[in-house]
Amino acid sequence: MVTPAARRNAVTHLKSAFGMSERRACKAIGCCRMTVRYETRRPDDRELRERMWEIARERRRFGYRRLHVLLKREGHLVNHKKLFRLYREEKLSVRKRGGRKRAIGTRAPMLVPLQPNERWSLDFVSDQLTDGRRFRILAVVDDCTRESLALVADTSLSGLRVARELDRLIAERGKPRMIVSDNGSEFTSNAILAWADRARVEWHYIAPGKPMQNGFIESFNGRLRDELLNETLFSSLAQARAMLSIWRTDYNGSRPHSKLGWKTPDEFAPTFHTRRALTLRTAKSYAPAPAASPAHQGKDNAGNELKTG
Repeated sequence: MVTPAARRNAVTHLKSAFGMSERRACKAIGCCRMTVRYETRRPDDRELRERMWEIARERRRFGYRRLHVLLKREGHLVNHKKLFRLYREEKLSVRKRGGRKRAIGTRAPMLVPLQPNERWSLDFVSDQLTDGRRFRILAVVDDCTRESLALVADTSLSGLRVARELDRLIAERGKPRMIVSDNGSEFTSNAILAWADRARVEWHYIAPGKPMQNGFIESFNGRLRDELLNETLFSSLAQARAMLSIWRTDYNGSRPHSKLGWKTPDEFAPTFHTRRALTLRTAKSYAPAPAASPAHQGKDNAGNELKTG
């Protein structure tokens, strides 16, 4: 009995079970009578608790920090420590998924891009419909602003389809300086090698078996699977595309991002300007070389085509 609540419960038990007076029960367990008679003046915060429950039911995979940001947007002025206490009392803790993390040795630091469209990351995510059919999702992320540029879902996504989607993104947003991906067959196909040569975009491939060299897209894929794919049953490909579009809009415009100072990607992207980009680029010249290995450009692509088949 180390907490005041436990001491009060013990005094109540002695009074009800053994007929002791309050004075004698307090003397028996060494408790101050002022502790027993204390009545809390803390407000119940019913409105805050109800709103926290509503947001938690709507966004089941959000922790208390993101709930705190969303509540502040709505005008609830509450300290994050108090919110964490209420969060624990309401038993809203998010259960973590995944297996045990294993040490893989030393890692090379990954450079953070200094302006939008400096580097895009690409990767595939797979899922299945309720009837068992598999489909894939092509995810494209701007590593600087953390914006989700595209979520393309289909039963088959070839290298030609990836090239068409990249052309569409470039027409809407502009050409990136660099694209990072793994060594999947779609990304090492002749169609992608020819596209990179034609568009004059640097294409970097990470080392085989080293997904954290492309950590930005891996982190995004984890959020996508945790907050949408694992929470939703898709009955058709059309429904999956609609839900992905809704989630992408919410991710870019409403979901606070911890690495962006709890801003959304749409709020963070307009904060860049030329002077800041030039200052950061000067600092970048002294940074170590990137961990990913570059793809060959120009005439050397012919050798890549032979190696990749």
